[in-house]
Amino acid sequence: MEIAYESHLLARILLTVATLGYGLVTMKADFNATHATNPLWTPHARFHVVWQVLSYSGVGLIALGLIWIGGPMQTERLYLAGLLGVAMYGAFFAALFSRPIYGGLLYDDNGYPPFKAPVGPGKWDVNVTAFTLMTTVLMLGLIAI
Repeated sequence: MEIAYESHLLARILLTVATLGYGLVTMKADFNATHATNPLWTPHARFHVVWQVLSYSGVGLIALGLIWIGGPMQTERLYLAGLLGVAMYGAFFAALFSRPIYGGLLYDDNGYPPFKAPVGPGKWDVNVTAFTLMTTVLMLGLIAI
């Protein structure tokens, strides 16, 4: 297996960071008592979060292969890996903005609470902050191609 690194190195690195954000970090964030083993969640909701996180991880592995395994159509493969990230992060923002339709909340009292904003008044949500940063990294990766 040939590792592709001869071109688009900055794009590969940025796309890798964005991919690890949805493919690996979500495991740490959701496989714990705030989500997957939260006794206050219904068993079916816990099933769905485990399914979701494992799906993200599988898609992330595919994206990492597209980014780093050598072969033909490297530029197109980078765009495809980036579009997989757009689908993941885009779905988060679609869920975020459609909360009034389905009655969703950004966090539960027994989950990750908002934190004091580093500048100015107010509080920031952990997920919105992390996903905004990762989406920015992803967009920079796509621009770098």
